Amino acid sequence: MSPRRVRADAAPEKAQKAQQGKQPGQGKQAGGAAGPRRPSPAVALLPVVTMFVLLGVGNIALDLPSEPMILASAVVAGLVAVRLGHSYEAITNAIAQKFAKVTPAVLILICVGLMMGTWTAGGTIPMLTFYGLKIVSPQMLPLTALIVSAVVSLCTGTSWGSVGTIGVAFMGVAAGLDANLGMVAGAVVAGAYFGDKLSPLSDTTNLAAMATGVNLYTHIGHVLYTTVPSFLATGGVMTVAGLSTDVSPDASPQRLRELTDALGGAYDFNPLLLLPGAIVLAGSLLRRPSIPVMLLSSLVAMVNALVFQGISLADTITSAVSGFKTTMLTAPGFDADSVPDSIVSLLDRGGMQSMMNTLLIAFCAIAFAGIMSLTGSLDVLVERMLRLARTTGRLILTTIATGLLTIGVTSNGQISILMPGETLRGVYVKRGLHPKNLGRTIEDSASVVEPILPWTAAGAYMAGTLGVATLDYLPWAVLCWSGIVFAVLWGFTGFGIARLGPEEQRAMEAEEGVGGAGPGSSGTEASGGPEVSGGPGASGGPAGNGPAGAETSRDGASDGDEAARERASAGAAPAASAASSASPASPVSSSPSAPSAPTAD
Repeated sequence: MSPRRVRADAAPEKAQKAQQGKQPGQGKQAGGAAGPRRPSPAVALLPVVTMFVLLGVGNIALDLPSEPMILASAVVAGLVAVRLGHSYEAITNAIAQKFAKVTPAVLILICVGLMMGTWTAGGTIPMLTFYGLKIVSPQMLPLTALIVSAVVSLCTGTSWGSVGTIGVAFMGVAAGLDANLGMVAGAVVAGAYFGDKLSPLSDTTNLAAMATGVNLYTHIGHVLYTTVPSFLATGGVMTVAGLSTDVSPDASPQRLRELTDALGGAYDFNPLLLLPGAIVLAGSLLRRPSIPVMLLSSLVAMVNALVFQGISLADTITSAVSGFKTTMLTAPGFDADSVPDSIVSLLDRGGMQSMMNTLLIAFCAIAFAGIMSLTGSLDVLVERMLRLARTTGRLILTTIATGLLTIGVTSNGQISILMPGETLRGVYVKRGLHPKNLGRTIEDSASVVEPILPWTAAGAYMAGTLGVATLDYLPWAVLCWSGIVFAVLWGFTGFGIARLGPEEQRAMEAEEGVGGAGPGSSGTEASGGPEVSGGPGASGGPAGNGPAGAETSRDGASDGDEAARERASAGAAPAASAASSASPASPVSSSPSAPSAPTAD
């Protein structure tokens, strides 16, 4: 082929690239058109380092609220976005997209608060706690503490509440029996967090499902792959320890009787009080939509409060909105002023307003993630982080390291769920892995690990409430650290690893590019030029959002392998690469749909 013919064939390609360079939202192109630039690794890391430093110094050292620290980090991310050439309108639109994406999960969290308040008013939570305390066996105290704490936490959705009530009661029994306090405390913490991870009422469980874009019940079902083996391992340890411990069968568990007497005198227990829980369980098994199931369960609980507990209509509605209070109880002979503090801390909770603090932290973190996605900073960081994660097992290891680093630095369970979930979801989809694998691994490496780290809020709370140092109960809280072991084992063996089908992967990739991941992750705004945006898999993050990207990564190949193939393809046939960039299969093309990415910013 003559040089003149080559130049003639290359002319349309150059014209196409020049036309792409004029599209809003593109990086600086060969034609000289200015636009948002792709950040360098150092610039991409700046907002993350800022957040870690502010949370480490402000939240941990100075005991300041987390929300202003995260907002300050979002401001830094916004300044970086402006410096890279993004407009203020693009920044606010990117944040709005993130908020719109998590709206269903926000509604679920509000319903969780509604259920906690109404279930307590109707007697469901107190009844489960009452009969849980009745089965305590002095001979098998550690195993009993593990099981009862798990049941109460599962029903209430709060590990902290379970530890502060049932846990305190078990520690009193352990002290009276002269048992190993560290062992019993470890059983309480492990049981409380097991129930919390499987409870549809748990805020962190809902946050994990929200951050990874997975149905709540799907997430809970997948968590079983690591939590059940960890729970069984903990149960085995507690059984052996209990059988080898000498206790008196006639020991008097005064603290337990105090709790059961108070609950029995405050509520009228009958089997119908279990109906709200049965509704949620049936909805979970039948995979019904979460919000209608929760609303129906709350309505039945409110009827129980009115009919069986004699609580007034005004107080019943108040319990749904601002939370239940023991002063609302009207049982004959019941005196709210004489109720033990442990009962008050168990019952005085719930209401839709109780979720506002969790939602505020989530909104601040989502704003930060939205700006990071817009600038492509998340893609840059993920590219670097995943260079060694060429297999599923290594990807799981990388996720665990990210979760441990985040919880260790921020000491905040919500942030440690939201940030890795937002950052890594696209990577899992691109690898052909279902995002529920990510949600499970985040839970194993962040929220469940938090109570065994002495400097975190959860670690300090557990130690202070149970009266046992964190490092003393750490070896016994087997569930809190063995989940990581099972997560790594399943990652390298493939057991319990859910994969996406071709159509499901295409749909999720399209959602990542259009539904809220932001242009930075779709390869349009922070791509750095048409040679990057032309290949959906080239951005390294949640970028493979079209059929072309699905074909590239469907076999689960590593990012490094895909990048090598792209570089070889670009070097061997640049004209073919440009043609692929303009084809209908690519999400960034010269078709009328191409400019929609910057508009969605």
